[in-house]
Amino acid sequence: MQVQLEYFLLLGAALFCIGIYGLVTSRNAVRVLMSIELMLNAVNINFMGFSNYLDPANIKGQVLVVFVITVAAAEAAVGLAIILAIYRNRNTIDMEQFNLLKW
Repeated sequence: MQVQLEYFLLLGAALFCIGIYGLVTSRNAVRVLMSIELMLNAVNINFMGFSNYLDPANIKGQVLVVFVITVAAAEAAVGLAIILAIYRNRNTIDMEQFNLLKW
């Protein structure tokens, strides 16, 4: 039994909307990174759904998912390193107090 494409797309859209909501409303930098990860996972679900729907014999969608996961892991590592560096200087991870580049 094969899952229909609409279910993949609905799940991906729901995760992406939750990620956008977390990105827009959050003031915590760690929560912003988690929201970005949710958005990337929504894209991965869509890749898998379209790959399964359009051409189940090939694994092109799965290869793209592996690349997106790799980029997401690198983004999380770099983002956490930046957040830790800012926390050491400012003693807060509040997004509204990141004014290091202002004159």
